[in-house]
Parts: sequence; C-alpha cells; structure tokens
Amino acid sequence: MIFFRNEGTRIALYPLEDLAKDVNQENPPAILSGFSGITLAYNAKSIEEVDAILKKAKLAGATIQKEPTKTDWGGYGGYFTDLDGYYWEVAYGEDWEFDESNMLVINDQK
Repeated sequence: MIFFRNEGTRIALYPLEDLAKDVNQENPPAILSGFSGITLAYNAKSIEEVDAILKKAKLAGATIQKEPTKTDWGGYGGYFTDLDGYYWEVAYGEDWEFDESNMLVINDQK
C-alpha cells in the first residue's frame, strides 16, 4: 500500500484484488462488474464511533457490505455502500493519531 500526502486528504493505492477481499473476504465484489476498485474511508477515533457511523449509514439507506469487526492489521472496521454504489470503509486503529485539523497522521516508517 502507498499513501500520498495531500492538503486536507490522503490517497492510498492498494492492490485491487486485495482491496476487494478486504471489503468481503468470503464474497468479494466483482472487480469488472460493479466494483470500481475505489473506496472512500472514514477514519474514526474509537470502536464506538465506527459502530455509530455504520449504524447511521444503514439508517440513511446504505447497504452494509462488511459488519464491523477486528481487522487483520490490528484495527477495527467495516464497509458500506452508499446510495450511489460507492464503497466506504469506516475504520479505527488503536495507535492512530490525528493532527490539529483532525487529519489522520500517516507515519512513513516501515
């Protein structure tokens, strides 16, 4: 995965097949028939916030694609599709830090 720093946003490139499996391991979205390979992300500050955002999305008509759960990278998150069909990840990481503008701080250390 690669992150690009942009003023006010972050862009990450992730292998398409791996991203589809992250959305749903057992039944990943079809890459050439509906899944564009683009997901939007909401970076939450707690597990409870992840649950609350996914609940609000569902109440607004979104379809939950992946119920919130512990992730393989040590975080917690889930996915939904909005009314336009875009995939959104809602995630929380225990070690995440946010700057004064509430932007997730991405450390480039490997």
